[in-house]
Amino acid sequence: MISLPIECYYIIFNNFQHNYKNLFSCALVNRQWCKFIIPILWSEPGYNFGDTRLIRTCLLTLNAEEQASLIPFDISLPSHQKPLFEYTSFITSVSGYLSKGIKNWFSNQNLFSYNNWFPYDDWFSYGNLFSYNLSNRELEHAVKCSLITMLLRTCKNLKYLYLDEIICNPIMLEYFYKNTTITSVDFHLSYDINDDFKSKAIDGLEEEKR
Repeated sequence: MISLPIECYYIIFNNFQHNYKNLFSCALVNRQWCKFIIPILWSEPGYNFGDTRLIRTCLLTLNAEEQASLIPFDISLPSHQKPLFEYTSFITSVSGYLSKGIKNWFSNQNLFSYNNWFPYDDWFSYGNLFSYNLSNRELEHAVKCSLITMLLRTCKNLKYLYLDEIICNPIMLEYFYKNTTITSVDFHLSYDINDDFKSKAIDGLEEEKR
């Protein structure tokens, strides 16, 4: 088999960047191809953040500090071996589907109590018809903080970050301010922010500036 220059492999495989099925099949051919393809597969997860398998892999990447913030919630984190690749290091964009993935993972783990289930696109359009209590929101917020902190810490070329709530976690803010690769942050607040929460967010930002 004729060996091509490394640059040629990247050009060829990048042409299939959004054809995940074909890329995954190519990654199984041999180790060399796998090394080329894994960074491409993970560069823009997009809607795949809604996949519980991706969330599980991300949870396996949390360090001790990021896991510690979840201890009060008594969450059973995945206990598999660490991933073969540093998958999250290849991610360049974090989409709004991260929230969907967290909720889906919670459902699989029976951590959320729902009276009703609605599609993601209709998540907040049903108002009071959807039973989503405060403890659920706090649990989701805690996991989201840990995951975003981990992504800010591990992603080597993160360009885009989607946030659907104000996050006041000091550790996350520290990594956010240290980040030098992000060029775009998209805020789409999914619920009304009360004055007390706004005050905490401002205090957190001011504390990081000092």
